[in-house]
Amino acid sequence: MLGKRQSEADSAVISVILNGEPRQVREGSIADLVASLGLDVKKVAVERNRAIVPRSTLAEVALAEGDALEIVHFVGGG
Repeated sequence: MLGKRQSEADSAVISVILNGEPRQVREGSIADLVASLGLDVKKVAVERNRAIVPRSTLAEVALAEGDALEIVHFVGGG
């Protein structure tokens, strides 16, 4: 059984700009990236290449080499 380690090794690493900073991330969806950052997909707003990505589509939108992403995380408080 190959397990999770093999599937992680098969994932390519791509370069993106995340909140203004160059970053190397694994290929996958925007939702995968959000999860890898330890954020709740229900509490973020994402802009990809200057276009807002609807929250309902974050799991469907694949990251691509050179994407420019802005991720804003909402926190509660008063």
